Amino acid sequence: MAVPTRSPVRRWLRRLFKTLAVALVLALVAGLIYETLARRRSARDFPAPGELVDLGTRRIHLDCRGQGTPIVVFEAGLDTYGSLSWSPVHDSIAATTRACAYDRAGVMWSDPSPDLRSGIAVAQDLHAALAASGESGPFVLVGHSLGGPYSMIFTKYFPDQVAGLVFVDASHPDQFHRFAEITGEVAEPPLGVLRVLRALAPTGLPRLLSGLTRNAAIPDSINRTLGAYFSTSLGPMIDEAASLEATVTEAGTFRTLGNRPLVVLTAMQPLDSAGLSAMKMTAEQGVQFRQVWKTLHIDQANWSSVSRHELYPEAGHYIQIDRPDAVIRAVRDVVSAIRTGTPLVPVAAADSGNASPQGAM
Repeated sequence: MAVPTRSPVRRWLRRLFKTLAVALVLALVAGLIYETLARRRSARDFPAPGELVDLGTRRIHLDCRGQGTPIVVFEAGLDTYGSLSWSPVHDSIAATTRACAYDRAGVMWSDPSPDLRSGIAVAQDLHAALAASGESGPFVLVGHSLGGPYSMIFTKYFPDQVAGLVFVDASHPDQFHRFAEITGEVAEPPLGVLRVLRALAPTGLPRLLSGLTRNAAIPDSINRTLGAYFSTSLGPMIDEAASLEATVTEAGTFRTLGNRPLVVLTAMQPLDSAGLSAMKMTAEQGVQFRQVWKTLHIDQANWSSVSRHELYPEAGHYIQIDRPDAVIRAVRDVVSAIRTGTPLVPVAAADSGNASPQGAM
């Protein structure tokens, strides 16, 4: 009886699969070594510019500059930029008063937290870091994007420490409901793709892809620093995004700022094709979005009896990058109003596209 032999095709396929398996293992090992060494180089070549404040079991990076009161505290949006998102304005504000930027848990130089990244947890972290470092209020909170709701939550739980606020194209508690009226569906962050990248972080792949997030409007030195910490900041950013609904819901429970000076800055630059695609909107819906965004920010300005609302047609979401002068002026005006007890200084419509005071002190 003849013994059947394996066909040449089957033998070739077996060798191919073994070769691919070996190549995959070698690539993973190389990636792990690359990422491990890269993280060491990042810590050496891009050290924290500020203080690593000890909270007991972990540290929060707090970068405070300048002198004077009230102290300005910058709250970044939902991204991996952290404290560096304020680099275009930080030093200019520090020339007027003390100004502190910080990194939320796990972002840039701050240690990660095992706790749920809710808005309340973020507020508690910031409060603890400021207290541990000896920075005492009153504070002016400057919140970009999701930093707006975070600032409102901080004000809700620590009201005696907040003297004024500036919203830099800040998120609104009602925005997802209002956007759904435009598109017919609730917009959600692409967490599936981001979670895959997070899982691949130890292999070095997200670090290699970090160049795709480079922002041409900021200096190369800042971009290099952001790239150095992108793979470690990605996971904590995802954790914040997963708590987004709970965060904006909590922020929506507090919408009364009394007579605290407030300046609301609104980006009105039309959405480009990439922005429309990300938000799953047509060009016509993009126009509607900008009008809804404006309306939401008018509502924010009404949260304080001493407020000013400014529109910037030429600025995108990162107004502090596109129009740093606008953010610097807004923060300085709030600081001045607190120091002197006088109304906010009006801004000419030509300077902001449109500016309207909502109240007087």
